[in-house]
Amino acid sequence: MILALNVLLVLTSALLIVMILLHKGRGGGLSDMFGGGISSNVGGSSVAEKNLDRITVGIAVIWIACIIALGLLLKSG
Repeated sequence: MILALNVLLVLTSALLIVMILLHKGRGGGLSDMFGGGISSNVGGSSVAEKNLDRITVGIAVIWIACIIALGLLLKSG
């Protein structure tokens, strides 16, 4: 169980880094490399940016759950 949580923690950590780097910041970011800078909406963020936000939050929730579960398992074991 601990090994599976460790593997999941490493995978979600890597995915979280990638997802955060894909977000468009004030000056652009890595999302400009993939064509994100071409379509800038004045009214707000695009559908792709909203989906990227949702995916990032989902991965972050899984990451936090892995950390809490590993902490509880290692404390009790």
